[in-house]
Amino acid sequence: MSQPVIATASLAGCFGCHMSILDIDERILQLVDLVEFNKSPIDDIKTFTKPVDIGLIEGGCCNSENVEVLRSFRKNCKVLISLGECAIMGGLPAMRNGIPLRECLEEAYYHTPTTDPADPKIMPNDEDLPIILDKVYPNHEIVPVDYYLPGCPPSADLIWKALVALLEGKPLDLSYGLIKFD
Repeated sequence: MSQPVIATASLAGCFGCHMSILDIDERILQLVDLVEFNKSPIDDIKTFTKPVDIGLIEGGCCNSENVEVLRSFRKNCKVLISLGECAIMGGLPAMRNGIPLRECLEEAYYHTPTTDPADPKIMPNDEDLPIILDKVYPNHEIVPVDYYLPGCPPSADLIWKALVALLEGKPLDLSYGLIKFD
């Protein structure tokens, strides 16, 4: 019998949710025995090589590449989990949502403390760069999401219990203590 397959990705965020996955400590060895990782920075597989049972996505969508990755995950994963506040609500990257995009870009590229006023004002516009979206979108505004694991980042225990429940075909019965914010 083949093992369940898990994939992970990080979009617009800080990679803290992946750090929480690693923070399950010695249970990571149990997880490796339980599942096969596919397309994940954990195993450095860059593309899907087979259908995936559980996809974990951290971060929201701030550019066209994030949207492409998220849509690919939805297409290739039976179950999709938004992991952490950036994936669920946009998190810290969404702080720019109240500022017009042009103003954000001008601040980032024209008005920095290290920008020489005498230099020409150049906005990056290479065709290989992802297109920046008008705002940062939480994942469920782009694709349907099956489960949400809150936190910034979610605790290692929350991630572990959720994965084990899903792998065992049980409902996610997560105690308040695992998802509360202190």
